[in-house]
Amino acid sequence: MGKRISTWVTVLVLVCFFTSGCYYFSAKKEMRNAEQLLSDLKGKGGERLVPYEYCSAEKFLELSRMEFDEYDYKQSKKFADRATSAAQTGLAEVKKR
Repeated sequence: MGKRISTWVTVLVLVCFFTSGCYYFSAKKEMRNAEQLLSDLKGKGGERLVPYEYCSAEKFLELSRMEFDEYDYKQSKKFADRATSAAQTGLAEVKKR
């Protein structure tokens, strides 16, 4: 009986570890992507040309970093996704001009 319980506990711990790790890496990757897009947007004059999109991307990325530092990787990824989206929208608007 003791071996069966320890096996289940080990499996449960491994599943939790791998599940939480997925959010860690996906949040980290999305944050890097958002940082790159924001840098591109800044380089193309996004602060001046599309201030709403630039500010939104910047603040969502800031929130993403805060959540990441608090170990809430799922929420961090959501904010990083929104930062990426805002930066992509800003870049599209800058290219139209």
